[in-house]
Amino acid sequence: MKKLRILSLSFIAASFNAQIISATVFSKDENKPIPYVKVGIEKEKSGVISDDKGYFSIDLSNINAAKSVLIEVPGYKKYSQSVQNFKNLDGQKIFLKEKVKNIDEVKIKPKKLVDKNWGVNTKTKSVMYAVNPDFKNENFLGETALEFNTSKKSKIKNINLNISSYTSDQPVVMRYSIYSEKNGFPDKNILDEEITVELTKEMIKDGTFTLDVNDRNIWVQGKFFVGIQFLKRFQGRITISAALFRTGYIREFYGDWKKMSIAAPAINIDVKVDKNGKNIKDEVRDNSDKVSMLAPDLSQYNIESENSVYGKNEAVGNSFKLNDAELYYEVYGEGEPLVLLHGNGGSIKEFYKQIPELSKKFKVIAIDTRAQGKSKDLTKGDLNYKIFADDLKKLMDHLNIPKANILGWSDGGNTGLEFALKYPQNLNKLIIIGANTFPEGVDDDLLKEFKSKVQMMQFANQPENETEKRLLSLMLKEPNISKKSLHQIQNPTLILAGENDVIKKEHTEMISKEIPNAKLKIYPKATHYLPFEIAEDLNKDVVDFLKN
Repeated sequence: MKKLRILSLSFIAASFNAQIISATVFSKDENKPIPYVKVGIEKEKSGVISDDKGYFSIDLSNINAAKSVLIEVPGYKKYSQSVQNFKNLDGQKIFLKEKVKNIDEVKIKPKKLVDKNWGVNTKTKSVMYAVNPDFKNENFLGETALEFNTSKKSKIKNINLNISSYTSDQPVVMRYSIYSEKNGFPDKNILDEEITVELTKEMIKDGTFTLDVNDRNIWVQGKFFVGIQFLKRFQGRITISAALFRTGYIREFYGDWKKMSIAAPAINIDVKVDKNGKNIKDEVRDNSDKVSMLAPDLSQYNIESENSVYGKNEAVGNSFKLNDAELYYEVYGEGEPLVLLHGNGGSIKEFYKQIPELSKKFKVIAIDTRAQGKSKDLTKGDLNYKIFADDLKKLMDHLNIPKANILGWSDGGNTGLEFALKYPQNLNKLIIIGANTFPEGVDDDLLKEFKSKVQMMQFANQPENETEKRLLSLMLKEPNISKKSLHQIQNPTLILAGENDVIKKEHTEMISKEIPNAKLKIYPKATHYLPFEIAEDLNKDVVDFLKN
């Protein structure tokens, strides 16, 4: 009974200390609620958005009483009040004053105006911003923006947003803002009125949502920023295409704006401008062609592989337990053993075009590498390809396979090389596709992307991304195979790559030169994804090499 009394007193004390303030924001001029108002603490990264009737609740517990609560919405003057005074407004109405609208007429001779499009136009599905309601509040309610810099006064007609995927059972509420510039970052919202959209899938045409703002009389010159913010949580997920190595800007609520040099969101605008006008930012070379080359649209293959039985075939699937992992594998066909090893973050299903053909000639053992696919990893430390090679050796012992051929794609090829070095007596022939012997063998820009993504994940510190972070870090640190080590590989080796592979051509050629019994084939116009793109030719070359 005594314990219960103590708990009750503790609960009362906690309730007393909680400072959850609720209020409703109204327009002073019209005496009507203002929807989707931004309420937060100045310079802080968290806050709330009011509902469509202007109502909000904000927790001010543990907030310094001297700090300021800010309330902002385009078209109204900013509201600021100390936290101490704001706590007295619980349950009350808060009135915002309307700004005086700028109705100055812009006079430019019509004959001099031409239509132009500025910004990021990529529709790639390989590089994307994800908008996920599962994010913590400050991340979900964060804002992203793209910089423009026009040499002539220009009128914005449309704001376009390239959306690569949309999944939601209800309209997704988002706000558009246009900011002036100060010290290289977004500053004040120059809009005279709110631009809020309830986005549905039907409003997205050919991967683009176009917002017509022609009648809003938005004129810009010099540096400015177009920003988007999602205002209301929803069931689902949205991904926005992004351009690698262009600079985007983000902020968490009223926190400071930060540059994101990894990628910029696919925001572009249609403008009316003097024929000599240009967006200086567009002088930066658009690298979307390179992005397409390094990371082509794989959506068709991903759908096909997902719909295949491979990687989830209960009739042939098995698990093998190790001390610190559990490996999932599937076995198909009869004959000489052939092990298939997939790439980083992949699984057995990625060989959906190889297994049906190769299993006609060989006993195919397809494996999910630890921490990937359906395989489990019980460790927390750094991953490396030597561990993966040891896992394969233990599985072969478990299956009573003294010797096998190995076909490894990408990271699977790296594992194959490590296996050849450590267990040459257990290897017959080796085939590697798009493999590397040290991290710098990968395209420089792609390595930069990996590094930036790892840094973002470290900053976000989200446990659900820990495995992906470990796998990305693996590619930044591994493998580390010297030329001298490559000389030791005596097994017959076939080295394959695409002409436009993410592995540098000179690096692939070096591997071929240093392995004594190696053959090299580079497939014209192909990328890193040979098993998808040229499956028929690849399968034939694999069979020919292993049988001859």
